[in-house]
Amino acid sequence: MAVYEVHPGSWRRVPEEDRPLSYREMASVLVDYVAEMGFTHVQFMPVTEHPLDDSWGYQVTGYFAPTSRFGTPEDFAALVDAFHGRGIGVLIDCVPGHFPRDAHGLAEFDGTYLYEHADPRLGEQPDWGTKVFNYGRNEVRSFLLSSILFWFERYHIDGVRVDAVASMLYLDYSREAGEWLPNRYGGRENLEAVVFLKQLNEAIYARFPGVMTIAEESTSWPGVSRPIYLGGLGFGMKWNMGWMHDILDYLANDPVHRKFHNDHLTFGLLYAFQENFVLPLSHDEVVHGKRSLLNKMPGDMWQKFANLRLLFGFMYGHPGKKLLFMGGEFGQWDEWDHRRSLDWHLTQFEPHWKLQAYVRDLNRLYRSEPALYEVDFQHWGFEWIDFRDTDQGVVAFMRRAKDGRNFIVFICNLTPVPRFDYRIGVPKPGLYREVLNSDSDAYGGSNLGNWGEVKAEAIPWHGRPFSVRLTAPPLGVLALKRSE
Repeated sequence: MAVYEVHPGSWRRVPEEDRPLSYREMASVLVDYVAEMGFTHVQFMPVTEHPLDDSWGYQVTGYFAPTSRFGTPEDFAALVDAFHGRGIGVLIDCVPGHFPRDAHGLAEFDGTYLYEHADPRLGEQPDWGTKVFNYGRNEVRSFLLSSILFWFERYHIDGVRVDAVASMLYLDYSREAGEWLPNRYGGRENLEAVVFLKQLNEAIYARFPGVMTIAEESTSWPGVSRPIYLGGLGFGMKWNMGWMHDILDYLANDPVHRKFHNDHLTFGLLYAFQENFVLPLSHDEVVHGKRSLLNKMPGDMWQKFANLRLLFGFMYGHPGKKLLFMGGEFGQWDEWDHRRSLDWHLTQFEPHWKLQAYVRDLNRLYRSEPALYEVDFQHWGFEWIDFRDTDQGVVAFMRRAKDGRNFIVFICNLTPVPRFDYRIGVPKPGLYREVLNSDSDAYGGSNLGNWGEVKAEAIPWHGRPFSVRLTAPPLGVLALKRSE
């Protein structure tokens, strides 16, 4: 599962008319691009009708309507069909956590507090200036359930990502003392919201087997992606916000300082299997002064691109499903701006189209190697080889398929210094092919590597009976697979 996250209003615009593509136009251009890049799913930021472009769709007024900005409901259905025709799943964002206070929306719908709480300590969301649903009312829960099930039934979508779940779960979310009311037991948990989320997941999975629900939940609430009968909330997956923050913080450091922050690389594996995680590099990380992914990277231009390839390579080797926001795949320099197109002209320049080729090849490798996706959610699908060589800045690990004999070894050199004659322990003898080298000239690298393969020697290393001696390229990721 490799997801391409898209804001349909700014992925690409028609320059002569300064307008976004229509659903029908996306059914050709966007579908072809996602298929060519090798992504398995597309995820749309909210396509429900909303009055304000600046909300990116997250302040919804038309819960049963695809936004008319890009065409008719039939046009949107045709877009979903076009993706399905190419074997690509379609996910959409849904926003049951809050709603705008516009008079033409749900706020004080009949002149009373119908959908929201009357008490602002329960009914106001201070972060976004919006209203909070009263999940304790059967009618409100029914409305929200119906509005989400509708998209599965009418448009045959393959999953939903539920926005801002943490804001639903906690009564004191973004509130100071005295600005919120505790639940009937004196706690901060929104018990009615918990009931609603469980009902939502039960209803979706009961009616539409094979789809998925994904929570954007940024806290350590236990069991978000665990079954309800085991005490969980019942989501299929959860965004791993901790991993995302840690890896971006780590790579923002100048490589000479990274050895002091190795815990940012390793800490995520302590909890990686407590939930069914998606690794998100989403729109939220490239707006509001956070800079684009490429611009977050330290160093000169070559090092920025190499660090970004390093990030993507580590991400695709790490347990968890993958999500990448549009523009990251070709190295957008500027922050994302919902009012204009991505900078597609950059892809005529070598560093950018080579980065794009790298992401395309990463997706192809990912889809072709069961070791990279079959055992994402159990600990036996991952094994550290070595994470202690902080001085040289090299970490190595293995990913295993369900058939444990099928494994891939990853070596990440987190510094701009090539490591020659570097020895890594491996479990089996034989030839190990380089199935990935992020430093290849084809991707804009310096072309350091191992001539396509290395041979394991009967020299014990890292607690394993065999080892390979290799060149670890600067700011590079190698993936080695044993030839049978």
